[in-house]
Amino acid sequence: MQVVTGALGYTGRSIAEQLIARGERVRTLTNSPGRPNPFGNALEVMPLAFDDANALARSLDGCEVLYNTYWVRFNHRLFTFERAVANTKALFDAAKRAGVRRVVHVSILHAREADDLAYYRGKHELERSLEASGLSHAMVRPGVLFGRFDVLVNNIAWVLRRLPVFGVFGDGEYRLRPLHVDDMARLMIREGAGSTNTVVDAVGPETFSYRELVQTIANIINVRRRVLSVPPWAGLAVSKAINPIVQDVIITRQEIQGLMRGLLDSQEHTLDGAIRLTQWAQEHRDELGIKYASEVGRRVQRAAAYDNVR
Repeated sequence: MQVVTGALGYTGRSIAEQLIARGERVRTLTNSPGRPNPFGNALEVMPLAFDDANALARSLDGCEVLYNTYWVRFNHRLFTFERAVANTKALFDAAKRAGVRRVVHVSILHAREADDLAYYRGKHELERSLEASGLSHAMVRPGVLFGRFDVLVNNIAWVLRRLPVFGVFGDGEYRLRPLHVDDMARLMIREGAGSTNTVVDAVGPETFSYRELVQTIANIINVRRRVLSVPPWAGLAVSKAINPIVQDVIITRQEIQGLMRGLLDSQEHTLDGAIRLTQWAQEHRDELGIKYASEVGRRVQRAAAYDNVR
């Protein structure tokens, strides 16, 4: 039995899809058990019972590999980094109690190098916790993911389609290496088959500066916009002005800081993806950015499919 957290969502869905295609028995633990199940009887659905240690351990009975994608992107009145850290530690404890053979955990590039940023500090703490657990594990560190249901690339296209100019924070020359979510899933499954403890960076085959990424997406969706350098505070102010319209948090101050420090880039080539962002965006150019991808909406509208969240 393979267990995936969040198989009705984003990364977890790609993992479950590939495992099921291989003929594996798959169970998902989810905070959205009422969400439509695209896999039917091929996917067993159980709740993430973080508040019940015994139930959480039972939900991992018979699990050989646990693929953990659970996390939150920012602090919100409905979810926080502090709670996500505590919940994930409870999941690690449950995995140990249930005798899970291996845990494959989604971390973040440079998780141990930015403890002043809450997102990275939480990921760092969880890496230490997993190491201390004694569980066989792999920690896979992506930066930016793209593909079906992605947020960043889609919402860059959404802004390009709607605003007369696009502002990049500072000079926009900080770099990132987007990885397709299906490549991420493939790499996690590969790590699940291993037995040694590993920490690996997972990056895509193309490197962009942030400015280049914006300009590339604009060209692909055939939108002509001026790309301007703006002070980070000004870009954040504009995003905050749009937040009430989309009922979401477009970007946070700490996300801007991480982006501008180059924390979404890595020179490691341990796990290179195969799917190129430029190729994928070209294939999906007619739909890219047509609909805004809401992070908060996905957390609140628990009974709606990802592609139906407004």
